[in-house]
Amino acid sequence: MRTGHTYTDHFQLETRQHELLGLDLGEGISRRVLVLGAVLYVLWDGALLLLFGVPSKASVTAYLLPPGLVVAYGARPCGRVPRRLALTGWAVTARYLVVGHRPVVCGGRRAATRAEWIGRRGRWAPRLTLLTGSSVLGPVVERWLGPDADTAPARAGAPVRIGARPRLYGPDAVARAHGRRTARTNARRARTQGVPA
Repeated sequence: MRTGHTYTDHFQLETRQHELLGLDLGEGISRRVLVLGAVLYVLWDGALLLLFGVPSKASVTAYLLPPGLVVAYGARPCGRVPRRLALTGWAVTARYLVVGHRPVVCGGRRAATRAEWIGRRGRWAPRLTLLTGSSVLGPVVERWLGPDADTAPARAGAPVRIGARPRLYGPDAVARAHGRRTARTNARRARTQGVPA
């Protein structure tokens, strides 16, 4: 089997903002980062203003630092999928941990039952190995994770045995089958057109 190698990186064409409200930004800021920062600051600061009011000198850091850190670290390329933002990778991981994902069964021909989804233990156990080994939090985490897949009762039925036998048809059998189909087609055509066969 042949394998290919990519020696060049994917094109990453991004638009940059070189001027903002009359202020020259030099090389420019990525517009994606600028929009992400604006949205995060409006949401975070709006929520804090509604909850706590105008910030004091001591609390201004809580208004400015968290969205800035999320933008600084979240706008980098993701480690697993370089074409994706790290923030997108975090969101996908968080959704997987909280909700799981619906498996594709038979190419999507039927919906997966809830028993076929990956359980909470399968999603969280690799990330909580330190807590499960703890003497204080271990029992609580084990109870929250649920039963182990090895000790849990099987939810699937018995295996389906398929007894397929191959058959080899020669040219004479194929010709007879084709002749029968042609005779049936001619008879059907004669009936629909009202002509005797």
